[in-house]
Amino acid sequence: MIEISRLAERVERMKATRILCVGDAMLDRFVHGTVDRISPEAPIPVVRIERETAMLGGAGNVVRNLVALAAVPTFVSVVGDDGAGRDVTRLIGEAGEIDPCIVVEPHRQTTIKTRFFASSQQLLRADSETTAPLGDAARTQVLARAGRLLPGMAALVLSDYGKGVLSPTVTAELIGQARALGKPVIVDPKGSDYSLYRGATVLTPNRKELHEATKMPVDSDEAVITAAQSLIDRFDLTAVLVTRSQDGMTLVERDGTINHLPAEAREVFDVSGAGDTVVATLAAAMGSGAGLLEGARLANVAAGIVVGKVGTAVCYSAELVTALHHEDLKTGETKIVALEAAAETIGRWRRRGLTVGFTNGCFDLLHPGHVTLLAQARAACDRLVVGLNSDASVARLKGPTRPVQSEAARATVLAALSSVDLVVIFGEDTPAETIHALLPDVLIKGGDYTVETVVGADVVQARGGRVLLIDLVEGCSTTGTIRRITAS
Repeated sequence: MIEISRLAERVERMKATRILCVGDAMLDRFVHGTVDRISPEAPIPVVRIERETAMLGGAGNVVRNLVALAAVPTFVSVVGDDGAGRDVTRLIGEAGEIDPCIVVEPHRQTTIKTRFFASSQQLLRADSETTAPLGDAARTQVLARAGRLLPGMAALVLSDYGKGVLSPTVTAELIGQARALGKPVIVDPKGSDYSLYRGATVLTPNRKELHEATKMPVDSDEAVITAAQSLIDRFDLTAVLVTRSQDGMTLVERDGTINHLPAEAREVFDVSGAGDTVVATLAAAMGSGAGLLEGARLANVAAGIVVGKVGTAVCYSAELVTALHHEDLKTGETKIVALEAAAETIGRWRRRGLTVGFTNGCFDLLHPGHVTLLAQARAACDRLVVGLNSDASVARLKGPTRPVQSEAARATVLAALSSVDLVVIFGEDTPAETIHALLPDVLIKGGDYTVETVVGADVVQARGGRVLLIDLVEGCSTTGTIRRITAS
């Protein structure tokens, strides 16, 4: 059994690991709205669209997961000369940490997957795509760019969505080059002909894909093992990692070693993209020097985290470490999080019917007044998020001698309180941007404010939320405490 401390240490070692990802880039679009009636034209719901978002999908989601794990991915893919292709290129550029090597092939359709949601329930998915193989010019560019990059990489990921980038020629050439360089090759396979992946280090099919590739039964542990071993023998693989949904994962190695990993998910909201998380985590782990079992265990935990999120989500390294240490068995969350991670967590809470409260402050030298405020705030909601002014923000508001304690220290103390469920540090003078991003149900401030002067009150009330003002404890303030310390 691999010790938890060793796995947590591996997550740290995964940071800055250089991974080359080659595969099919897609644009995932999400259309969110509400359904109030059935169409008179057909027995289908009418969706009143409220907002639309877009993110990298397909192999792009593997890259997003690598970024979330603090690895350093280079992405080689192909898009069309169209609006979706430009959106994919823009999203890669906005990610910042991704080194893009995107080939543009004229007249090619960039794949778009559009999902329609109402009240977090997916109603429909519409795809626009081409599966045609690349033309000679684009294929030559992909091979040239990947071949030039491979020597400087720790591992190669081939993310095959069957959209034409990973043709038999491209796949065989890349596996051969990586193998000659001693680089592990992790493949997320597609289709039923796995001879394309001959010589790869590890394949990651799900149970259905394993059946389609082998035409063998996969309805028991023994059957899965036998089918996986047949792939290893036929295609000169080092291992096969089979993802089995609620039954976890099974790792079968060429030397006959078998490991069954139980499912880690506590809540399952959306399994889309979980395979991308498995591939990314396994690649980052193996690229940093981990063995197959160590990488598979980390990938299993990461998959358990992302299936609790909606859409093509990612697993952050901090979430992975926290889940390993079981600091929060129900959700695998860490309390001190970035804004994006906080928004994802709040989304999960809301899907469970929980109300979310928000309060904010500097919380420098925590005193009884703070503790009382936070306890009363938590009593007014199911989950409480605290917005914490950064050190720079406190200095602008309170003067150059403040804060007394760093933002890391202040956040740690707040996170230790049972009344606080999340801490989000913000660098602006007010929490307006944070409130806009999180959209709490209850906004809580001290009684020295009025509803009209509470930042974000208009945003919360416009969504049907409420503003709660709590009486302050007299004689308690950080400024007063500092004054008394100085006087003494």
